[in-house]
Amino acid sequence: METKTRKITLGTKEWADSNVNCYVGCSNNCRYCYAKKMAIRFNRKTEETWKIMEPNQKYIDKGYHKRQGRVMFPTSHDITRESLDNCLTVLRKLLESQNEILITTKPKFDCIKKICIEFQKFKDQIQFRFTITSLNNEILKFWEPGAPKFEERFKALKFSYSQGYKTSISIEPYLDNNPFDLVDTLIPYVTESIWIGKMNYISRKNINLRDKIIYDSIKEINSKENLLKILERAKKYDPSFLRIKDSIFNSISSSI
Repeated sequence: METKTRKITLGTKEWADSNVNCYVGCSNNCRYCYAKKMAIRFNRKTEETWKIMEPNQKYIDKGYHKRQGRVMFPTSHDITRESLDNCLTVLRKLLESQNEILITTKPKFDCIKKICIEFQKFKDQIQFRFTITSLNNEILKFWEPGAPKFEERFKALKFSYSQGYKTSISIEPYLDNNPFDLVDTLIPYVTESIWIGKMNYISRKNINLRDKIIYDSIKEINSKENLLKILERAKKYDPSFLRIKDSIFNSISSSI
């Protein structure tokens, strides 16, 4: 019997129609970052220089017109204390052109507070999508060494929710065997959706024996058996609210 193939949507198209970035490099320096992988591959950055964020003045200075559909900002870097002013400049131009913006970030509380206060009158055009991948700060520190701890990200979520902004969560990649303890912790402060996705890209540069053990654990976390458990557990939630990324369905179908 012929198996029906699920159509897979890749990259930012799963969330938005277009994207904008205004920096090269990201101080989060996540070990699984696809943007980092591509920047190194095409000689825009090195393993050592990726975490140094360089402003792309062309995209900071340019004007932005009204685009069709939703715009994701940013996608290949984060909104950090050092990039905040330029990110605010770009966001303001996009919002004043009446664009609907999905702000994606591993949130730093003071940055989110500034955005919430600065753009109150554009609130209806903004949805936050905060990346929170584990409750465990040791796990976060290993995989996302320059990103905030769980408590700071959670504080940013609660603040933006309290200010009346639309909020959503990306648990991609989920870094625990069972991501649902995290889901249940975040749910009260999420107005839109929670997305769960798997790790797809891993840099193995300069890893030691201890690191190798942690890396190898991802194979178990991403195993077909565990992915099926996640899909089964997800059935207990509203499917329009708890969303499973296509990367999980793709991994399961490719292993059949």
